[in-house]
Amino acid sequence: MREVMKDLAAAVEAGQTVGLGTVVRTFRSAPRPAGASMMVDADGRAVGSVSGGCVEGALYELATEVAGDGTPVLQRYGISDNDAFEVGLTCGGILDVFVEPISAATFPQLPAVAADVAAGRPVSVVTVIEHPDPAWLGRHLVVRPDGYDGTLGSARADQAVGDDVQGLLAAGRNTTLMYGPDGERRGDGMRVFVASFAPQPRMLVFGAIDFAAAVAVQGSFLGYRVTVCDARAVFATAARFPVADEVVVEWPHRYLQAQIDAGLVDSRTVICVLTHDPKFDVPLLEVALRHDVAYVGAMGSQRTHHDRLERLREAGVGEAELGRLSSPIGLDLGSRTPEETAVSIAAEIIALRWGGQGGRLSALGVRIHHEPLTDAANAEENATGTL
Repeated sequence: MREVMKDLAAAVEAGQTVGLGTVVRTFRSAPRPAGASMMVDADGRAVGSVSGGCVEGALYELATEVAGDGTPVLQRYGISDNDAFEVGLTCGGILDVFVEPISAATFPQLPAVAADVAAGRPVSVVTVIEHPDPAWLGRHLVVRPDGYDGTLGSARADQAVGDDVQGLLAAGRNTTLMYGPDGERRGDGMRVFVASFAPQPRMLVFGAIDFAAAVAVQGSFLGYRVTVCDARAVFATAARFPVADEVVVEWPHRYLQAQIDAGLVDSRTVICVLTHDPKFDVPLLEVALRHDVAYVGAMGSQRTHHDRLERLREAGVGEAELGRLSSPIGLDLGSRTPEETAVSIAAEIIALRWGGQGGRLSALGVRIHHEPLTDAANAEENATGTL
């Protein structure tokens, strides 16, 4: 929903009723993850995507219909046949899409949610997508770290779901949860979709060099909040890094430790060390490798890499910690220019996030899309779920 939030809030503020379709579950090789959304406003304008083009035409018609009659629908889009006009996904995937009417009456908390998302404050939106009582469908509960707002239909359900979603909100995860009709934790009948809007993950780029400028562009493109840090004020300027969200003049290891101490570095943070100067990168990597982050990569040749490892060992960094270091940084793409190198770094970050191997798809012969590694424990439940 994040990609349509601004347009959705604007349309509702203008008094419109909008048809919103959101992917709530995926199976096999689905092209978009749970949480992807498409809206159709009162003027017939479509914003967003749920499948990259496979089912958008059919969803457009359904969203328009739902906005008109006010009845939510949980729709499954499966594999298409050889008929070019058959609605479905030629990739072999299956999508469950919940289509609901969104207006000031159906979702009065939307303006506050949109403000939270824009400001980077953590917030989750819980939506009832299945229930034996049709009156519950489409109801929303807004969950924040300090409590919840709205109602799913009963105080018991609100309490149970509100408590359970706190963990998902902290991790920034989207998923479906099953309860009994009144929020009983043991039972079925009510299924809710949780869309969590955590603050943007961070990319910390150390070393104000030309490669850093290209990496900042890639990081911003991938949705990271990008910080460039260097101790040399003459190089660390906003003019040299216009895409970065912030440019900091500080010794790298001091800045990183201060950010960790302030709770501003988490398990989604990626760290790119591009200084390839021992006086900067060794103390920085000592801090980075001892903290729970998603990725730590360091630039340099193989010779620089081996020298760096020895220096880190002398500083007391253990082998398990060294095993978390991606060095030389990036995938083997044959990169030469800063822009090409930045693509190789971004590719490695993506591969580690999703469990990809970095090989050519044409040579694999297996499914293209991967489940996020953090969701591996939920794969069996998703694979066996029913509409």
